[in-house]
Amino acid sequence: MSASEHRRPVVGLTTYLQQAQTGVWDVRAGLLPAAYLEGVGGAGGIAVLLPPQPVDPGLADELLDRIDGLIITGGPDLGPDAYGQPRHPATDEPGADNRRRDEFEFALVRAALHRGMPLLGICRGAQVLNVAFGGTLHQHLPDVIGHSRHRIGNAVFATSTVRTVAGTRLAELIGPSAEVRCYHHQAIDRLGAGLIVSARDDEGVVEAIEGDPQRFPDGWVLGVQWHPEERLDDLRLFAAVVAAADAYAAARRGTVAATGGGTRP
Repeated sequence: MSASEHRRPVVGLTTYLQQAQTGVWDVRAGLLPAAYLEGVGGAGGIAVLLPPQPVDPGLADELLDRIDGLIITGGPDLGPDAYGQPRHPATDEPGADNRRRDEFEFALVRAALHRGMPLLGICRGAQVLNVAFGGTLHQHLPDVIGHSRHRIGNAVFATSTVRTVAGTRLAELIGPSAEVRCYHHQAIDRLGAGLIVSARDDEGVVEAIEGDPQRFPDGWVLGVQWHPEERLDDLRLFAAVVAAADAYAAARRGTVAATGGGTRP
C-alpha cells in the first residue's frame, strides 16, 4: 500500500448508556463527550462509537475484527460486585444500564488483550482495566486521603501533578511529570495481576497503570486515571494509541496477506 493509499487506523470508544434530552426528545441514548472524538481525530485516527449492548459469546470478537484500537472511556462508577465488595454509599447505584456497560466493557477488554489490540483506559476505563485483571478499587478516595480535591464537583475538573515511573511506557510518552485534569472519587487499590503502576500523584494515589512488559512484551496496554480529552492542546496519549493502532492494523493486514485471506471491509 502506497503512502497516498494509507488507511487511517480506526479506534473504537465505548459510550455511556443513559437517559438524554435533545430538543423535544427525552430518550435512552448511547453518547460520549465530543472531546474524546476530537482527541482521536486530531491524532490522525478515525473514531467510532461503541454503545453498550448485550454480550453474547461472539460479540466482542466480531466487533474488534472491525477496529484497530480500543479506548475504554470515563463515566459512572464500576459496579463493586465486579471486584467482590459491597457498595459504598458514595458509589453510583449500579442500575441496569450501568451493569450492561460494565459487562460490555469487560468483554471488550478481555478480547482486546487476548488478541494484542492496543488498549487505552481513561479514568473509569483505567479502573475497568484494573478490575479485569483481578484488582480492586478504593470506592471513595476521600475516606483514604481525607479530601475531595480529585473531584471538586459540579463538572469542574481539578488540576493535579502526576509523576511517572522511570522506564515505563508512560514515562517515555509524557516524561517524568505532567499537569493533568482529573475528576474522580475512586482510585486503584490492589493492583491487578499482570499490571504495573506507571504514575502516582504527590500523595501516592495511583494515577496510571500499564501492562507488565514481562507479560505483554509486544502489547500496548495503558490506563490513566485522568482525562486527556480535557487537554486537547496535548495529544500525546491519543497520538500514542493511534500510532499503536496503526501498527496493529498493518501487522494484521500483513498476516491476512500472508495467509491469502481477504482484507477487512
